[in-house]
Amino acid sequence: MATADGVMSVAARPAGNWLTGRLSALMFMQFFVWGAWTVTLGLVMQTVGIGALIGNAFSVGPIASIVGSFLLGMAATRYVGPRMLMVILHLVGGVILFFMPTLVTPESGATFVWVLLGYMILYMPTVGLANTIALKSLGERADTFPFVRAFGTLGWIAAGLIIGWAGLSASPEIFRVAAVVSVALGLYSFTLPQVEPDAPRDESVIAQVFCVEAFSLLKQRSFLIFITCATLISIPLAMYYAYASPYVGAAGIANVGGTLAIGQMSELVFMFSMPWLYRRFGVKPLLLVGMAAWALRYVLFAIGDGGSGLWAIYLGVALHGICYDFFFVAGAIYTSAIAAPKGVNAQAQGMLTLFTYGVGMLLGSQIGALLYAQLPASPGIGDWQQMWWYPAIAAAAIALLFQLTFKDDRRTETAA
Repeated sequence: MATADGVMSVAARPAGNWLTGRLSALMFMQFFVWGAWTVTLGLVMQTVGIGALIGNAFSVGPIASIVGSFLLGMAATRYVGPRMLMVILHLVGGVILFFMPTLVTPESGATFVWVLLGYMILYMPTVGLANTIALKSLGERADTFPFVRAFGTLGWIAAGLIIGWAGLSASPEIFRVAAVVSVALGLYSFTLPQVEPDAPRDESVIAQVFCVEAFSLLKQRSFLIFITCATLISIPLAMYYAYASPYVGAAGIANVGGTLAIGQMSELVFMFSMPWLYRRFGVKPLLLVGMAAWALRYVLFAIGDGGSGLWAIYLGVALHGICYDFFFVAGAIYTSAIAAPKGVNAQAQGMLTLFTYGVGMLLGSQIGALLYAQLPASPGIGDWQQMWWYPAIAAAAIALLFQLTFKDDRRTETAA
């Protein structure tokens, strides 16, 4: 009997590890595709002479977060299974990515932005679909999801390192690197576990798309203040994603993709510690530190240069783990704790995405474009330093507003 038990446990272990490995590969490729082109896109566009369109190019992601993630991710999954949607969206997206470099020219710049919007409407739903497939496949082993999701960050890091190592940081060919992996992921998705689409709720698709139930959570003063500050802090956040790569390039750093990957490395470190930190300190200290880190990062960028101040640039990039995890990961945990009693977790997370990656980053991309328009055609390091003071001051003001107005009335133990 003991022998039989021992044999059974050994036999079961490879199956679990095999599933974890398959899902980890899914996450790795999912975020490799995104990280391969988005990290240095600003540098690419400035290099080919369409820097004035950087703000518009980085506005398509927020728009796609609203349109694609809600309409395709919530409505389409009623009729098509998550696995087949992954196959279709990544294969079609891979074809679009392959032809994208031909549009990254001064003559076709506007067309490029529109095609990029179309591609992102296809891509953004796959982020949620990948999470859905992983969580439903793991079932009772959902506690291993953070480990699986960490491979997404590793994929983003690997993409940056490969782009930098290959000398493609300023080349439109970054899209073809992403295209190869996108097609590979589309084909790989045929082998993923088959999971059923979510059962339709009693409410209409329109009610789900606009998160009607989740908006009732805003009646709680603390959650309303959190959502407001989350939206506001996403405005200066957008400027980092859009303009960090040309700034790092102007400082004389050749391996731009590899340098910016340092930020994802620090994100990986803090991601695993976040549940413990949340239980230990509660939501407000973490959110406040995250906001303050954004202000500090931009101050470092404002004083960094290609000479003796190079350390400030590297430190500013390395702060990404605190900037992102302490605010956005802690914010997602807090949102889940607020939404759980009413059973609207999915809608609440969708609403948080709508306000942060949607409204906030869309505003940030457009405001960043206005600030960038004030710079010379080929801005030097001094021009960039002046620009970074604006988001630094904005982030500091938002952190102060949050400190003075937010009070979490929930017990940390309940949230945990």
